[in-house]
Amino acid sequence: MTPEPGRDTVRWIDERAGASPALKGALRYVFPEHWSFMLGEIALYAFLVLIGTGTFLALFFQSSTAETTYHGSYAPLFGERMSLAYDSTLRLSQDVPAGLLMRQTHHWAALVFVAAIVVHLLRVFFTAAFRKPRDITWAIGVTLLMLAVLEGFLGYSMPDDLLSGMGLAIAYGVAMSIPVVGANFAFLAWGGEFPGGHEFTTRLLTLHVFLLPALIGLLIALHLAGVIRNHHTQFAGPGRTERNVVGTPAWPAYALRSLGLLAATAAVLFLLGGLVQINPIWQWGPYEPYLATNGAQPDWYLGWLIGGLRIMPPLEIHFAGLTWIPNPFWGGAAFPLVVFGLLYAIPWLDRRLTRDRSRHELLDRPRDNPQRTALGMAFFSWVALVFFAGSADRILIRFGIPYELQIWFARAAVFVVPVIAYLVTLRVCRELQRSEAHPLRGWSGRRVRRTPAGGFAVVDASATTAGDDVSQQPWTSSDSAREPPTRARRS
Repeated sequence: MTPEPGRDTVRWIDERAGASPALKGALRYVFPEHWSFMLGEIALYAFLVLIGTGTFLALFFQSSTAETTYHGSYAPLFGERMSLAYDSTLRLSQDVPAGLLMRQTHHWAALVFVAAIVVHLLRVFFTAAFRKPRDITWAIGVTLLMLAVLEGFLGYSMPDDLLSGMGLAIAYGVAMSIPVVGANFAFLAWGGEFPGGHEFTTRLLTLHVFLLPALIGLLIALHLAGVIRNHHTQFAGPGRTERNVVGTPAWPAYALRSLGLLAATAAVLFLLGGLVQINPIWQWGPYEPYLATNGAQPDWYLGWLIGGLRIMPPLEIHFAGLTWIPNPFWGGAAFPLVVFGLLYAIPWLDRRLTRDRSRHELLDRPRDNPQRTALGMAFFSWVALVFFAGSADRILIRFGIPYELQIWFARAAVFVVPVIAYLVTLRVCRELQRSEAHPLRGWSGRRVRRTPAGGFAVVDASATTAGDDVSQQPWTSSDSAREPPTRARRS
């Protein structure tokens, strides 16, 4: 018998490394089939694109505020004095082959990375996948979101253009507003008064290129290890219990599907980078502390922080002739601390409210726990309203709605809209729970038949005969010729 190609090599490796049992276990790992489980993978693949494009950008970027004179190909800025950081970013965008493609793809990948994490966390919350034993995995995911927002802000701030400089000025003001330690912390981080010392851009580079990506990569590995250790959760259904997983094995079906999603994610990001302009720094010009621009907007994931600063009333805490808590602290620091604190506390709060401390392997549908779903929608609407308040200046410019009117509306809406969202969601979930209807799934409607007179008549489903056209029948799972799904017992 002719040996299979590669078998000797595999046997040689296995005899020395003993990798065969682990490899077999990995190839037989079962993934449940549901489209929402792919959201986390999109975040992973966007991170891989970030690493690849970021490596390219690091080869050309100079992290320095030392002044130079621009002599590149962009004529409107020729001969202008600017920092080396802005000069290198401008040359990267205008002169380096594929530089603009890589820069814009990197920026789009950062936006998609944060968005995919947010949507993935929403899926995990509304299906209660954060319950024991996955509460630690949930905490890692929330930490990943927090670090992704910080990492994006640092990268957005590195080119030293007018827009990023304004963002750093706002961040400096928020850092200064931290009670007691704010001034010392801001001076230490920036290396002096704003705009900071020459070492500040080096600190941005070190955090953005080395430390935070390494920490994010480590947390992703721990997150995946936790998922594999506890196995994937799954929705209830035929043959699915708390002690098994029904789905597709890792090899070859799921692996090929994941590779396809990786290719599709990378393709979409590179298409966006090549076709859709984003952050054209040559239009903003280099940063100068005495310059500002109207309608400046940060990346979307910072909108909720800008909104918090804008809608916060002029509240400050004064005592003994001193300002202990300046106004920027409430919207720029306290608000995100409350949001992330509540996110971390969700597994504990859920156990307190439901008094359920048992282990769960099957997911809930949002309707299965109306109280949890309604509270989640109220919290999400609260954050979303603050987020939309961050675009008040753009709404003023685009639609002419007075800025002050928008701010006062947002201040009232953050108290009213979450209550409405809670009550409406609670009512909808209870109605769906009672009726067991699936408005967005399966076949719905009535069958009609053409009459001899040329009109149409509704056909009673009970009167359907075997001779009716099967193409008009709703699809059922019995019509499928698929092989039965793979079942794996949990360890």
